[in-house]
Amino acid sequence: MRILAVADLHYNLPQFDWLVSVANRYDLLIIAGDLLDGGSFVTASAQMVVVLKYLERLRAIAPLVICSGNHDLNHTYSTGERYARWVPYARGPGAHADNETFAIGESVRVRGTGVEIEDHGDHQHYHVEDRARTFAPKSASLGVLYELPLGVVARLSGQYTERAPALPELFSKGLHHAMDTFEIGNPNLRKEAATSIEFGLRRSKGPFRFDFTAYHTRYQGYISKRLTGVLCGDDFDSCGVDTELKQAAWFSFEGAGTLDWGNNGVPEEMLQWPAWLPRAAVAA
Repeated sequence: MRILAVADLHYNLPQFDWLVSVANRYDLLIIAGDLLDGGSFVTASAQMVVVLKYLERLRAIAPLVICSGNHDLNHTYSTGERYARWVPYARGPGAHADNETFAIGESVRVRGTGVEIEDHGDHQHYHVEDRARTFAPKSASLGVLYELPLGVVARLSGQYTERAPALPELFSKGLHHAMDTFEIGNPNLRKEAATSIEFGLRRSKGPFRFDFTAYHTRYQGYISKRLTGVLCGDDFDSCGVDTELKQAAWFSFEGAGTLDWGNNGVPEEMLQWPAWLPRAAVAA
């Protein structure tokens, strides 16, 4: 499989033209953020229209994956976090964007020296030299909403997910330059499983509005790296950071609230008639 990954185009139209001209040489195109230019004289809304047209042309040529960057953020959640509201409009046949999970084709096969990977959508098959592993991760979720007094809505959801070990976690045996370590995979790893519970309260109307959420996730067979404390000698077998299974749990809480104080949240100066603006005559 031939993949072209680019980023930081920043509304440089000649670069978008180049992408269109070479797209047919690749099996997958990835644009990894900052499609727009926050410092351009062209308004953000105009940039979005043009870029979406380019993305429509690209997805007609090759499968396309788009993710947003900091220059692409144009909207704000109630929590204050900014996000690229326009990017999901690029989705369509052959195009995938933020917060989307997908499979490329019925069976995508990637080959390398001594390595074969097959992704069949519902399961993955790895074959490295004389070792082969096959995984079929599963997931399920269930949620309920309940209306409480004062316009408060309670929500409760549970989720069970499984993750197959990644190829490097299974079969790594080499230097990781960024971490300055020698990493050794564990071909006997099992699937990683997570059980999550989420509870939230939300009130979207009235002078006091809020959204609070608590999360709890417990992992079975959490895949993590373990430092062996062994320094590298003259051969590979003397080096090591290996991979192991552990139990792990996370708990987190997040929330935001807004209180309108006086005048229904409207500043006092906005309620006063401007001195420079003449009042309309009142008919007798």
